[in-house]
Amino acid sequence: MAQASVAAMVDTFRQDLLRLEEEIGKVIVGQKEIVRGVMLGMLSGGHVLLEGTPGLGKTLLVKTLSEAMRLTFSRIQFTPDLMPADILGTNMIVEGEGGQREYKLIQGPIFANIVMADEINRAIPKTQSAMLEAMQEHSVTIFRQTHRLKEPFLVMATQNPIEMEGTYPLPEAQLDRFLFKLNVPRPTRDDMHRILEQTTGTVFPSVSPVITGDRIIEMQKLIREVEVDRLRRDYVVRIVESTHPEAPKAPPIVKRYVRFGSSPRGAQAILLGAKARALIEGRFAVSNEDIRFVAKLALRHRIILSFEGEADKNVSHDSILQGLLDAVPEMER
Repeated sequence: MAQASVAAMVDTFRQDLLRLEEEIGKVIVGQKEIVRGVMLGMLSGGHVLLEGTPGLGKTLLVKTLSEAMRLTFSRIQFTPDLMPADILGTNMIVEGEGGQREYKLIQGPIFANIVMADEINRAIPKTQSAMLEAMQEHSVTIFRQTHRLKEPFLVMATQNPIEMEGTYPLPEAQLDRFLFKLNVPRPTRDDMHRILEQTTGTVFPSVSPVITGDRIIEMQKLIREVEVDRLRRDYVVRIVESTHPEAPKAPPIVKRYVRFGSSPRGAQAILLGAKARALIEGRFAVSNEDIRFVAKLALRHRIILSFEGEADKNVSHDSILQGLLDAVPEMER
């Protein structure tokens, strides 16, 4: 591929993303890091888990994203009485033109480009597991028939970290299906003023579509073509290896506070996210900075704390990962 052609593709990619973020910024006040994290997850072809207290704009962010990309959007409010058929859909007997009865699929809300799984940890495990095939295979099986989901397909789920009553924590196998986990912070004082100005007046900002689903698919394909050399790939491998307390070179903070480390999906998430960030920064090759930038997003839900880690209130997943990143050298000595 000619160098001029590569530079043109990278520039077009970057401009498309910046236009998309600018459009989302008309509605979503602040939260630039969260918006960028969602963009990285979407462009990498993965699902995103958003964790934050109610009222921080998580649902509005997802809905605004779909409006800015001409994509279909559906929202599922997870509750303890929600059943798998409420998500996937079901076959119903309908009467045809000739009076003959036949089964017809009534599609559930999973048949959308962007699916908002609101408070996913409030559903029973049986219902949570109904999402697994859709998230991994981009298909659903109903009455032994497999139905492909339309691309691009993205699940964005939310969790409330402070209210545990009536919740069912997601199993590790399902958490592992999320490419990134993003912690949504409270808005700053200045952002609060802007939020109040926008939401308590007579005019609410609107979003115009600036990109299509087909273009998103093209961008996802371009990300996989970004170059990664052996040294950068080895850096990712050593980071993920170091999340396991039994690993010979695991840092002391991991040996003390972590019970189980990341699966290989963690390494895949880091590398794909790093490729996406490289393009956003105008490069066609991954740097160590790209890897460090996405490492916490990709690993914070993939490490399981030990009893001591859970008990020590001064320790968090992010502080452990920061200690890990500080301890793992960019090049193996």
